[in-house]
Amino acid sequence: MRHRVAGKKLGRKTPHRLMMFRNMVTSLLDKERIQTTVQRAKALRPIAEKIITLGKRDSLHARRQALAFVKDPAVVSKLFSTLAPRFSQRAGGYTRIIKLGFRPGDGAQKAIIELLGSEFKAKEPKSKAKKKSDNTPATTEGVKSEK
Repeated sequence: MRHRVAGKKLGRKTPHRLMMFRNMVTSLLDKERIQTTVQRAKALRPIAEKIITLGKRDSLHARRQALAFVKDPAVVSKLFSTLAPRFSQRAGGYTRIIKLGFRPGDGAQKAIIELLGSEFKAKEPKSKAKKKSDNTPATTEGVKSEK
């Protein structure tokens, strides 16, 4: 029976699983979106949200707790300086899981887990009129004219 047993083992021993989650949380907070399997994303979501909640507390103790899990100091400073203020008015639900489809090699279902507010922003295509105006010759100030 599995009474009161939380979380999935994901086919890994405990130390390997914990290090995998530490690496994934670090990458998620650094890049704000990562691509993984659906099962890993679902297991990662509560851990990432707890770390973001630590960032919202903004105390020395919370910073040390975050550094104990996320070993990159630059990512922890990003968490406390940019990510935590972004989610300050939000009570929870900082991540989104988007299912992508199945991986060709083994058929595992792929997903993107991303932080809210980091949606994909497509670049606007430049129109031809702008390109022509950009190629106009510079003004002839300072050039002596021959008259």
